[in-house]
Amino acid sequence: MEPMQLSELVRSLLEKRGITDPASISTFLNPDYERDTHSPFLLAGMERTVARVLSAIRNGERIAIYADFDCDGIPGAALISDFFKKVGYSNFEVYIPHRDREGYGFHTEAIEELTQSGVSLIITVDVGTNALESVSFAKEKGIDVIVTDHHEPTGALPDCIAVLNPKLGEYPFRDLCGAGVAFKLVQALLLEGKKQGLEAFVKVPDGWEKWLLDLVAIATVADLVPLVGENRTLVHFGLKVLRKSPRAGISALCNALRMRKSDLTEEVIAFSIAPRINAASRMDEPEFAFRLLVTTDHREAERITAHLEELNARRKTAVASVVKAAKRTARTRFRSDERIIVLGSPEWKPALLGLAANSLVEERGGVVCLWGRDARGRIKGSCRSDGSISVVQLFSNARDAFIEFGGHERSGGFTISHERIHTLHESLASASSALAEAPRMEEQTHDALISLPELTGSLFEEVSKLAPFGVGNPKPRFLVSSITVSSVRKFGRESNHVEVLVSCERTGISARAFDFFNSPEDFMHVPKIGNSVRLLATVEKDNFRGGIALRLVDVLGA
Repeated sequence: MEPMQLSELVRSLLEKRGITDPASISTFLNPDYERDTHSPFLLAGMERTVARVLSAIRNGERIAIYADFDCDGIPGAALISDFFKKVGYSNFEVYIPHRDREGYGFHTEAIEELTQSGVSLIITVDVGTNALESVSFAKEKGIDVIVTDHHEPTGALPDCIAVLNPKLGEYPFRDLCGAGVAFKLVQALLLEGKKQGLEAFVKVPDGWEKWLLDLVAIATVADLVPLVGENRTLVHFGLKVLRKSPRAGISALCNALRMRKSDLTEEVIAFSIAPRINAASRMDEPEFAFRLLVTTDHREAERITAHLEELNARRKTAVASVVKAAKRTARTRFRSDERIIVLGSPEWKPALLGLAANSLVEERGGVVCLWGRDARGRIKGSCRSDGSISVVQLFSNARDAFIEFGGHERSGGFTISHERIHTLHESLASASSALAEAPRMEEQTHDALISLPELTGSLFEEVSKLAPFGVGNPKPRFLVSSITVSSVRKFGRESNHVEVLVSCERTGISARAFDFFNSPEDFMHVPKIGNSVRLLATVEKDNFRGGIALRLVDVLGA
């Protein structure tokens, strides 16, 4: 598409993203797989890695894929598993640690178990960059380790065959997810195997690995890495694959979601597919999510999907129970304007606490830390922030309170002793005093102004040219003015979603606006029938009633 063919709206939206010159516009709007992805051999250590894996295949060594338990590690393990099956190599196994009993990381106990099954090479997925002790333990046991990961290195690297990580060396794009790095390994193995004339590799059709991009797209969206650069290209083509994916598990998920495969989007991944994959590990059964992605048996896929639906429903109930108890306690223990709250119970499952903390932050803002006790009796917690205080800076200022911690600006996790948990609130409150609170906007920003008559299918098509949306490329927000509220209602099985019908004062044209997991009172201006309002919203396909609708970000006074 030539820049001169663009509408003023698309030009304006691109400009807000810093995309203005013709070449950048063309690249952004028309991803090209060959042009916009990078050679896997640009990852530091790839040559050594490929040589070691091909050697293991030639010699029939037992290989273990050790993957994190979330919706990045599991798809990454699935795509490496698919690769091994494609080249006819069966002497491998997949190990996914138990979220509650083992927790995140590359664990010596797991390595010991893999030793017993004769493993001589471990390939990690989405974990291992900072696992110096565990890699050394594996080496003592005679096991070689290849780390594929994307987390920030914190110091010295493990002594292993290689650490494939886009944040190391000179790789042109630093923000691949874990499954994205695993995909690069598969790409490199196929290229080198074909180059060496290995029969099983030569038989693989050129470009076959692109069928794995559905898994890369799921992981990239789920792991909230920036959807720019190479990630944008991988997700763009991954969604194309996903919409015609032959995976039995994807078809079964679509049936459960009552949607056509051709309608799958990044939003469906984020709000429907990823939660079900993550529910497996949150509810202690991560192997079901892995099996769903690799099975070729449609009956098995239907059974697993039904089980994941059940696990997800149980997860929702368990999280709701924690949220209800936490909100009740927070109201009695903390002032409404308190910036930091800490709550916990030995009965709470740590795997659920990040989701619960999100709910509290949405209601009261600030920083919310929730803690529970895992299966081994350790006190573990999750922390969420509205952005006014950086979680990782907060933890760093109170580092003596923790056994271990990690995090980002808006989220983090920690392990703490039974003694220190009782004074954690005081420790964090004191630590926060040294942090400057980020300014909070009185009114959220918008990308463009529109009137209700402009809410059409053509507007949706224009906006969709900028998809896929996500971190680094947010969905455009529109400010809709000169409208009157004609109806307000809650909907859903638990009446926890909100619908607002609005009409244009000048033309009488009406539209549906909605949001999930919010009530009318959650907006800056409570919508009431007959009131004139402005809506801050995104433009969506209305899967409920058909046509185009508004997804509410906020309701503002007229």
